[in-house]
Amino acid sequence: MANYGDYQLRIYLDGLSGKLPELPVSFEDLERGAEEVMSAQLWSYVAGGAGDERTQRANVASFDRWGLMPRMLAGAAQRDLTADLLGTSLPTPLMMAPVGVIGLCDAEGHGDLATARAAAATGVPAVVSTLMQDPLEDVAAALGDTPGYFQLYPPDDRELTESFVRRAEAAGYAGIVVTLDTLTLGWRPRDLSLASFPQLKGLCLANYFTDPVFRSHLDASPERDPEAATMRWATTFGNPKLTWDDLAWLRSLTDLPLLLKGICDPEDVRRAVDGGVDGVYCSNHGGRQANGGLPALDVLPEVVDAAGDVPVIFDSGVRTGADVVKALALGATAVGVGRPYAYGMAVGGAAGVEHVLRCLLAETDLTMAIDGYPDVASLTRGSLREVR
Repeated sequence: MANYGDYQLRIYLDGLSGKLPELPVSFEDLERGAEEVMSAQLWSYVAGGAGDERTQRANVASFDRWGLMPRMLAGAAQRDLTADLLGTSLPTPLMMAPVGVIGLCDAEGHGDLATARAAAATGVPAVVSTLMQDPLEDVAAALGDTPGYFQLYPPDDRELTESFVRRAEAAGYAGIVVTLDTLTLGWRPRDLSLASFPQLKGLCLANYFTDPVFRSHLDASPERDPEAATMRWATTFGNPKLTWDDLAWLRSLTDLPLLLKGICDPEDVRRAVDGGVDGVYCSNHGGRQANGGLPALDVLPEVVDAAGDVPVIFDSGVRTGADVVKALALGATAVGVGRPYAYGMAVGGAAGVEHVLRCLLAETDLTMAIDGYPDVASLTRGSLREVR
């Protein structure tokens, strides 16, 4: 059985005939390449964070505080990266986190479909955003046999919220991920300096513009009056009025697995589990929406402890395969990656995303091999030491 680390052998063998990789293999080169091809507005939106971006940087730096203890003669010639999430056996614990402008990161403007095709090619599940360039049904069809999860920004309209959930069910998504850490927009100086907010231009709103409930509230169709439809979206997108009292209603909307995203406090974890959620998604939105907070990785162990048997997905600051390994060792069931695959989309479309995912899986696999961890279960908190 092949290991994911064998991806590097293909690169080295190509080098024997003078062929170099067409796409970057390090995050730094990937980031530079994406900046070169993205517009200033799109680069600001994807690369930027809240405030002075201190929390965004802290998310990344927090991984440096942990080191993996190497264990020799562990018989790690073959590595088992399989993970069980909500009763589904996944080939690896890697996931694609939702990126609300991934549709625009593709040169053809169909990045949501390209993401789904990359998921189908690699077996890496995608958590797809409410904010899409293509309708959620079309994206689900492109996922093939790879599970997809629908990320829901609950609008300030219960009927519309229910419509989104019903559509996701009918399209075959494997679960609903409710994002709670962006119920209102954060302070983002990069975007403010450019006065740029893509959705206010009617971009990435395909799910709204194709929804029968949303359309029923319009005087004219989005095709005839896109500006009015966009303004209607702007008045319904944020819903800071949501409270824990609304969890029972959210739970009642679907029999699909329900996960809450943006959970970092152990008490919130316990309330979520008591409220019947099937999974917890530990994240601070990558530092994109609120500055001055804790690195998400720092609270991951407490979230895992409070969750008990409920699975925990983690994202925020993941840049390398070594980061994936550390998050798994701290108890994450699955690990989401965001900006790296968005940059992969910018430089290479679906093929770029697939390349980024295979690089991350190769580094994850080889890190486990060299340090003596033959499977995900062997990664525990005892595998890590604080770096002094």
